[in-house]
Amino acid sequence: MAKQTINVPALARVEGEGGLYIGVEHGEVKEIKVNIYEPPRFFEGFLQGRFYQEVPDITARICGICPVAYQMSSIRALERAFGVTPTAEATALRKLLYYSEWIESHVLHVYMLQGPDLTGHQSAIELAGVAPEVVASALRSKKIGNDLMAAVGGRSVHPVNACVGGWYRWPDQEALKAFLPDLEWGLEHALETVRWAATLDYPDFEVDYEFVALHRDDEYAILDGDLLSSRYGLIQETDFEKHFSEKHVQHSNALHSNSVDGTTYLVGPLARLNLNYDQLSPQAKQAAEEIGLELPLKNPYKGMIARALETVEAYLRCIELIKNYHPEGESAQELLLTAGSGSAASEAPRGTLYHRYQIDDSGLVEYARIVPPTAQNLARMEADLWQLAPKVLELPHEEATLTCEHLLRAYDPCISCATHFLTLTVEEL
Repeated sequence: MAKQTINVPALARVEGEGGLYIGVEHGEVKEIKVNIYEPPRFFEGFLQGRFYQEVPDITARICGICPVAYQMSSIRALERAFGVTPTAEATALRKLLYYSEWIESHVLHVYMLQGPDLTGHQSAIELAGVAPEVVASALRSKKIGNDLMAAVGGRSVHPVNACVGGWYRWPDQEALKAFLPDLEWGLEHALETVRWAATLDYPDFEVDYEFVALHRDDEYAILDGDLLSSRYGLIQETDFEKHFSEKHVQHSNALHSNSVDGTTYLVGPLARLNLNYDQLSPQAKQAAEEIGLELPLKNPYKGMIARALETVEAYLRCIELIKNYHPEGESAQELLLTAGSGSAASEAPRGTLYHRYQIDDSGLVEYARIVPPTAQNLARMEADLWQLAPKVLELPHEEATLTCEHLLRAYDPCISCATHFLTLTVEEL
């Protein structure tokens, strides 16, 4: 057959709407497009003119799975614009909220989204039909993350308690301590998840990535840190835009990101684990050693193992943070309204998330820029498909299509997080 196509009009089990097209002619791949056709929602545009304290609540609406990530990056960027440093207690509580989001998001991906691909099931519902206890335990673990988000953030979806300068109120200390038994159960479940994930049959596929993630010497970075590139080393968080750029592509409503030399790069759990393994807690490292994990891990499908290990880390840190939670004083600092600009990044479940804001002297947003992790990975996803596609051309069409879809789903893409669109130029001839 001279011409052949692999066309997935709508990717299943991902957040948002997107498709995949691969065009083949005379046995050679000629075209690959990850089509992001979900309408852009222009968050950066309608943030302009908003009062700064509205920004964390608005940006949380970008994603229903990882709203905390958008809140934390926006809050830290705005605090930099005002020259405010949060208290140690406020920062610790932010990490607790963030780790709870990692739990609910990672468990969702491992058991409900990518897991069925690797166990040979069409969905988590089908998996539940043959292993109901597996899905039931996963749902309990995810619920722990959601419930802890609600206790700290005020709601489990789009929390409302975090604010620029700190928190609107301190969560009740005893209410948080009541989570400890569930968190201890969740830790054991997370450790079992690591062991289970290590037994799965992953496709034989490796890529020489440039890994990029936040890095701290003293802990596994989630809320802040310097950027670390496996190719370029340490980069100051505020220099993000000097090293990573975005470009328009005709077939996508989301921008594609590149490194400073024009090449693609990878953000997310796989990048974090490879770059920050030494900063994992001893128990998480022990879990990695028990499964014989060897780094660097370059197989994108095995990002699921990285997510499982990060879930262990998240449970451990939640337990530690709650045991050490003793809030004192005001929950938020007073801010002096001055014109300024600030930028910051944090580690969303799917990877590094960057925000930058320009604020006027009345506290209104003049400019906003948001770079989501999925948008950063889109070009890398297409590059992976260029490497994978020749290997699947001899497969039956349905199997080839599913193989390509599995690769994209391994990234845990959140397509709905596309926050800006290409520039439209109308030229009258």
